[in-house]
Amino acid sequence: MQISVKNQNGDLLDSIDLNDAVFNVPMNQSLVHQAMVIYQGNKRHGTSDTKTRAQVSGGGRKPWIQKHTGRARQGSTRAPQWRHGGVVFGPHPRSYRAALPKRMKRQALRCMLSDKARQDRLVCLDSTNTIDGKTKSMAQLLQNLSISGSALVVTLGSIRDVVQAAHNLPKIWTLPVNQLNAQELLARDIVIMTVEAARWVEETLAEDSHGRRGTKWANAASTATDSVASIETVVAEPEEATPEPSAEEKTPTPRPRRRSAASTTEADATAKAPAEEETPAPTPRRRRTTASAAEESTAESTEPETGSTDSPTADTQDEEA
Repeated sequence: MQISVKNQNGDLLDSIDLNDAVFNVPMNQSLVHQAMVIYQGNKRHGTSDTKTRAQVSGGGRKPWIQKHTGRARQGSTRAPQWRHGGVVFGPHPRSYRAALPKRMKRQALRCMLSDKARQDRLVCLDSTNTIDGKTKSMAQLLQNLSISGSALVVTLGSIRDVVQAAHNLPKIWTLPVNQLNAQELLARDIVIMTVEAARWVEETLAEDSHGRRGTKWANAASTATDSVASIETVVAEPEEATPEPSAEEKTPTPRPRRRSAASTTEADATAKAPAEEETPAPTPRRRRTTASAAEESTAESTEPETGSTDSPTADTQDEEA
């Protein structure tokens, strides 16, 4: 999309080429209408309130008895049908805020920018350095650009001189580009945008990744594209000629036979056996118990005494003497 660029005197300087994905999108009236309704609803405060019959003061006494009066029965003078009575279905404080999905908001902004560009209601300005904060400078700029209706001045950031210069002019609004939305564009007739702001919008709205998941998919797609390109580059390179193997090299070598789990266990046991024989485990020494001490005392009692006269050896020696 070709957009003409003008200077602050209203002269045509050049034309810039903007991305068609942002400034040449087909109009979607249903989407723009939904966005506008949500924007207007979010501006509502929702502070209106009325009193019910329970909140109105008075009415505690029954006006007259239930029967025998010829009139309709009444319980309170603050009923809805009475004067100074409560309101039945009146407004109460509530929130009118609704969430606008990010993709809908960005697409509605694209549609409005494209519509303004197609109808030649988008003016690109080279700079705003002649605006010194006075209303006269802004009025002179609008006169040079031949703008007499409502206009929206969009700058890259919030410029104090531009805001002050347009503050006292009716139907002239200023807005930084990061706060631009479809409702503001729809409410104004002409859009005056600096070249820097137009480039910022082009870079921001050109790619629409679907949130964090969309960014992840985009990164995965770029990685896959790079890998495919590298594979194609490798395939395109000529392969080196490999020498043919000889007859001896062609003969396959026998693969080693795999041992079963049982044979592996037996082999390990056989390998461990000699080591166990060479270094036998020491046997613990048992202490003598009370029973062994009793046996020793019995053996001593059965042996003959050397000093007794009843022994046969002593009698024999006496007879010989």
